[in-house]
Amino acid sequence: MIRVVLVDDQELVRAGFTMVLDAQPDIEVVGEAGDGGHALELLAATTADVVLMDVRMPRMDGIEATGRIVSGGFPGDPKVIILTTFDLDEYAFAAIKAGAAGFMLKDAGPAQLVEAIRAVHSGDAVVAPSTTRRLLDRFALHLPDAGRRPHRALDTLTEREREVLLEVARGLSNAEIAGRLFVSEATVKTHMGRILTKLGLRDRVQAVVFAYETGLVKSGQTGDPL
Repeated sequence: MIRVVLVDDQELVRAGFTMVLDAQPDIEVVGEAGDGGHALELLAATTADVVLMDVRMPRMDGIEATGRIVSGGFPGDPKVIILTTFDLDEYAFAAIKAGAAGFMLKDAGPAQLVEAIRAVHSGDAVVAPSTTRRLLDRFALHLPDAGRRPHRALDTLTEREREVLLEVARGLSNAEIAGRLFVSEATVKTHMGRILTKLGLRDRVQAVVFAYETGLVKSGQTGDPL
């Protein structure tokens, strides 16, 4: 069973998510919290695999809570998925940089929510193409560390690894990248693992951020790399 904790200051939202998730044979909601502070207290006493985290909440927001959860020390070493309304939650990108394994819009369908939880639990990161482009295009110019990471870090990658990173930044899945580059999906996963190791990145989400920060992809760009 995938053990999930819901963190949202709206009780009706939590109730809706609970109904969807508890209907799945492999997912169990093991706790709910109305703010980040309560979430940390709950996670300290509850073993969880995935946390669905709202951004704007009283007492402690989702950004700070995500950073503390990712820092470790909680039973089950839970991973965080950020839930955002996009137009209002301007700090969602910062939360991802703090260590969230992914993000999705609150109006996503039940199937997307379940798929995201399963993907994160399996070790992948949730980077939905349309959401990725919208968020990055909106916030790329306001990245706290924009332009500070040395471009020469890209030189550690092989030509094929650079190609894979570019496609990841464009929001493509492993299967889509495999089809575009005419290689197997397993090969793409191998390249992705090497990219993360060489660049010292935690996951796929950070790889997307890295590509924007280094200028490999610019806000709104979908063509060839610089």
